[in-house]
Amino acid sequence: MISSGLSLPIMPTCIVWDESMLAYDFGAGHPMSPARLDLTARLARELGLFDLQGVSLAEPYVASAADLLTVHGFDYISAVQAAGADPANCNTLLGLGTEDTPAFAGMHEASARLVGGSLAAADAILSGEATHAVNFAGGMHHAGYEKASGFCVYNDAAAAVARLLANGVQRVVYIDVDAHHGDGTQNIFWDDPRVMTISLHESGLTLFPGTGFANETGGKAAEGTAVNIAVPARTSDAGWLRAFHAVVPQLTEAFAPEVIVSQHGCDSHTDDPMTSLRISVEAQRQAALTISDLAGRLCEGRWIATGGGGYNVASVVPRSWALLMSVAANGRVRPATPLPPAWRDYVLEKHGVKSGETLGDGADIWWRSWEVGYDPNDEIDRTVMATRKELFPLHGLDPWFD
Repeated sequence: MISSGLSLPIMPTCIVWDESMLAYDFGAGHPMSPARLDLTARLARELGLFDLQGVSLAEPYVASAADLLTVHGFDYISAVQAAGADPANCNTLLGLGTEDTPAFAGMHEASARLVGGSLAAADAILSGEATHAVNFAGGMHHAGYEKASGFCVYNDAAAAVARLLANGVQRVVYIDVDAHHGDGTQNIFWDDPRVMTISLHESGLTLFPGTGFANETGGKAAEGTAVNIAVPARTSDAGWLRAFHAVVPQLTEAFAPEVIVSQHGCDSHTDDPMTSLRISVEAQRQAALTISDLAGRLCEGRWIATGGGGYNVASVVPRSWALLMSVAANGRVRPATPLPPAWRDYVLEKHGVKSGETLGDGADIWWRSWEVGYDPNDEIDRTVMATRKELFPLHGLDPWFD
């Protein structure tokens, strides 16, 4: 199959951004550099994405304790507040003050502001102000109910889902294409039959957090609502897109959500220093296009997209998330769009990185659809079939043919 280049109708789109989000900063040398957000926002402005017809900008706010308590425990929130007030006062048993998630002054406010960004996106959808909403600073999917993990303190995407549910939404599908398993979000909704979490990630056999296998299918009260596609290390575009399209559309359609929330960590890219996947910017954009299409067909367009991981700060993250915003806004910015010279000059001067010529990698997107048949000798196919066998029968689907 190949990706479509057709123009899409303009959707009212809310993009959440403010420079205050740069305060989520674990310090010099940490992989989760706020520079990736700065460069993404600068690129979006240079490309005119913030000025597109139908696009509105929203400011994040610091989520309240009541907001955070929808997905986190009281004692954990108190521990984050204490660590932010005195970074030497950390409870490492709660994942705070570790090498991955070091404490820093103002950590509670900075983390809660990312949550407020995704809540602002959810509120824009609920009010009808927007059909699509993007918080590229969000996507902190490793944060659990009572523990920080993997650079994530509070789980903003989970809080957005909780806000939707609290305001009458009956079913939400959460789709996570970060290279790492979306364990925190999965665990928060493990027993909630109203939420289906779908995670496509590098196998836990080779990558943190070591979870996210096909047999993780949800709690007793919600069996079949946790979906995991654990692709092998070094998976490239064709296999990744085959796995995505062999599972995600079918189960999303079966669950019939009213809103889709997605996490678009771009650390799956072939140039990311922390993972072993080999995915192009074009393939990441194709996943966003498919999610947008699912929202259009199943949810009257209602879609919230967040960022997530991504550690090639200057060369990959801004390009991937600029294209994500363009997909959400149905703009004309495509992989072949030239990178603005002013942005390239800034990246070279500020970060010493010489950028390419265009937003894309020049990849030719193609994948074999599942309908052409299952190959038991193919490692990707075995991964896909493991997931389909676990989940499809629970939703009235045939793992071999649907």
